[in-house]
Order: sequence, then structure tokens, then C-alpha cells
Amino acid sequence: MEALLATIIGVLAAVGIYLMLRLRTFPVILGLTFLSYAVNLFLFASGRLALNAAPIIGTAERYTDPLPQALVLTAIVISFGMTAVIMIMAVGGYLQAGHDRVDLDRDDEEPT
Repeated sequence: MEALLATIIGVLAAVGIYLMLRLRTFPVILGLTFLSYAVNLFLFASGRLALNAAPIIGTAERYTDPLPQALVLTAIVISFGMTAVIMIMAVGGYLQAGHDRVDLDRDDEEPT
């Protein structure tokens, strides 16, 4: 199970980095989203997941650490807000420039 989770985290991180290296804004935003999913899974897995365990000490013989769950919940909210901000910036850039390219070296050429 650990190898599967590590593989999923690695694939999500690789896809996120690959998409962030594209020259359009929408793949960059998707890449950031995939990278945030990978980080969220990594944070969640770092808490030594236990099935059917209470997150409060003293209520059961087994308990799990609630801190990684709280960190992941906070990271989900922050990444949703940042994705909304980046989308608004991308739409504003598209409306102002007329294209969605990320590279700034070829401003005078026609978009491909």
C-alpha cells in the first residue's frame, strides 16, 4: 500500500511539473493543481494513517494524529483560493493581451 501511495504521489508531482513547464496559462494552472494534490497526499501520508482510529487521545485504544488532517484541510482551502486568484489573473491577461502564452520573449510574433 505504501508503494502504491508513493507511486501516486510521484506521478502527480511529475505531471504537475510537466504541465507547469508548458507555454500556456491553463496547463500551468493545472500543473499547480496537480502539484498541490501531490503535496496534500504527502502531508496526509506523513501522519501514519490508521484505519478506524479516533483522532482524539483517550477515546479508544488506538488513535491517529489529527495534525496532518488539519494541515491537509488548510492546504485544500488555500490552494482553492490561490487557484481562483490565478484563474482571474489568467483571464485578465488573456483579455488584455489577446493570447494566453506565458513566454514573454516573443511578444511581437503571432500566437501559434
